Amino acid sequence: MRALKYAAAATLLATAPLAAAQQLSIATGGTGGVYYPIGGGFAEMINNHIEGASATAEVTGASVENMGLIMRGDADLALALADTIYQAYNGTGDFEGRQIEDTRALASVYPNAVQLVTLADSDIQSLEDLRGKRVSVGAPGSGTELNARALLEANGITYDDFRPQRLNFNETADAIRDGDIDAGFWSVGPPTSSILNLAATRDIRLVGFSEEEIDNAREVEPTFAAYELRAGMYDGMDEAVQTISIPNVLVVNADMDEELAYQLTKLLFENTDELIAVHPAANDTTVDFSIDSTPVPFHDGALRYYEEVGAEVQDHQRP
Repeated sequence: MRALKYAAAATLLATAPLAAAQQLSIATGGTGGVYYPIGGGFAEMINNHIEGASATAEVTGASVENMGLIMRGDADLALALADTIYQAYNGTGDFEGRQIEDTRALASVYPNAVQLVTLADSDIQSLEDLRGKRVSVGAPGSGTELNARALLEANGITYDDFRPQRLNFNETADAIRDGDIDAGFWSVGPPTSSILNLAATRDIRLVGFSEEEIDNAREVEPTFAAYELRAGMYDGMDEAVQTISIPNVLVVNADMDEELAYQLTKLLFENTDELIAVHPAANDTTVDFSIDSTPVPFHDGALRYYEEVGAEVQDHQRP
């Protein structure tokens, strides 16, 4: 019923010209993940629909780096994992002593799935089998590394138990293909191009997590949720694989102009079909998902849009 209400409230996007020309920078991630095409697609939407604004997507090291860019004003918008922005907003974890309390969300865009990939003939069948192996945990400063470390440590595995490699998505896929590492983590919206390309050249297997391993991870990181990777998502993936997921959030600084934040939020939800055409992960870009998943306060401009469409914003999502 809520979805029907939002649909009824939606109108053709009509934006008032901004008071001054705005050149917006969107911090994304590596070119082999989902952040870059999603950010690039949204930049194109801004260019096409918001009078007085233009945007470009920037390649970055993803979530942790992106929060620093928002804090310093070196990016206007950024995509980041929910656990990363939660830590940044509260000054915990990797952000202990450098709290970013001006963190504000426009929306949760889609869920990331933590995907552990190895070759089909590998003897790695579980997290425990990573001990002693060469494993990519993601690029330095990425949400993938935060997620992988949280998952592993919640299940009694530390970096001392294997040989960690800090590689981005494309580097991880190349290293698995060439036999330079035994397995690699991705925390990204599935399906992702780097795994698709790897599966097209080598027989791969995605390693599932047990119910106990998922429960252990959720105790440590409450923004984790169980998620099933559907059968057939990648070549040779004949059965569904159980993993965990975490939302990806579009964040800004609290000092963003309220009218601009409103227009950006409206654009995202009322022209979602344009983003789906760029990447299927945007099928999850809905008001319901955003309200259910966003762990930090919304920007005042975003709140105006949610209230306009009758969404039931949670208490912790108000500044």
